[in-house]
Amino acid sequence: MRKLLGALALTAALSPVHAQQARADGWSGTGELGLALSKGNTDSQTLIGKLNIAKEDAQWKHSAGAAFLYGKQDDVESARRYEVFGKSGYRLGARSYVFGSARNERDHFTANEYQWTAAVGYGFEAIKNKDTHLTFEIGPGYRWAKLQDVQVHQNEAIARGYMDFGHKLTETTSIYDTLLIEAGSDNTYARNDLGLLVKMTDALALKAGLEVRHNTDVIPGTKKTDTLTTLNVVYGF
Repeated sequence: MRKLLGALALTAALSPVHAQQARADGWSGTGELGLALSKGNTDSQTLIGKLNIAKEDAQWKHSAGAAFLYGKQDDVESARRYEVFGKSGYRLGARSYVFGSARNERDHFTANEYQWTAAVGYGFEAIKNKDTHLTFEIGPGYRWAKLQDVQVHQNEAIARGYMDFGHKLTETTSIYDTLLIEAGSDNTYARNDLGLLVKMTDALALKAGLEVRHNTDVIPGTKKTDTLTTLNVVYGF
């Protein structure tokens, strides 16, 4: 039951009441939910959820979010991952800003049981119009990490790089790509999220995505790269 709390919280966040409150105080965002079921020789269930919110004015830009992945195969847990993040930026000009960010990820089936990162840096909006946006960020940070099933910590200074791209192909179809790199001397973590979003109504859309995660340093028997293909229902507010 506890493992479904994240899904229930996300479902509550997608209700019309929450959407009205978000618009009233300047926040906007999207919530996603996906479920994959397989029955037959192998019984499996996978639940995926994401929530992203943002607020921007002439001086500040804020964003925050959460995500979870939970799966079972033949009644045995096969995936359990949670992530939360937040970022605030202060504008220096029309397209440039400085920012501070923090991220926490916990995964019970990859090399690191958890990774905490905090960073500061400089951001630049290279393209920003009604159809296309392209933003770059770079700066120093620090990571606190623990390897899976062993009492070994990898705490180190990192360089953080981030890219956010989106383009509206038609009135109802958009493509997006986000890349996060947290590079240190012990481990470099990279995540790329590529996808296509098709609107069904003003509030609802379908999103097909491919997410790739990579760690350069892993414990023996653990793969360096994980991929996740998704098809989610998206609610925008």
